[in-house]
Amino acid sequence: MEDQELRKAGLKVTLPRVKILQQLEDAAERHMSAEDIYKALLDAGADVGLATVYRVLTQFEQAGIVIRHNFEGGSAVFELANEGHHDHMVRVDTNEVIEFVDPEIERRQRAIAEQHGFELVDHKLVLYVRAKKS
Repeated sequence: MEDQELRKAGLKVTLPRVKILQQLEDAAERHMSAEDIYKALLDAGADVGLATVYRVLTQFEQAGIVIRHNFEGGSAVFELANEGHHDHMVRVDTNEVIEFVDPEIERRQRAIAEQHGFELVDHKLVLYVRAKKS
């Protein structure tokens, strides 16, 4: 499947690109930094350098394969772009990223844009959270 995705995005199929895309698709963690991907590839015995991981992720971002998020307090993380729309919560104490979808929030955002005479074409919502103290 990776080969088809790369070709469809106009990218040449190379072993590093296939390995990095495979890592993003197979990882339990949906939001990974370049360093996370690099470490996972090393653990799997792949011979891919950190600079290559950064370069390929930039190519993937430009091709629309991944989305880069720059959440405050953490390094850039990447997720596959084909996951459908969702919003994020970031735990400020651990930098854990939690995805959520809320139809009411989506409806309210469209309504607010319309109240101001606009049509909502895209948005990103990030909530920064911490565990409640008991």
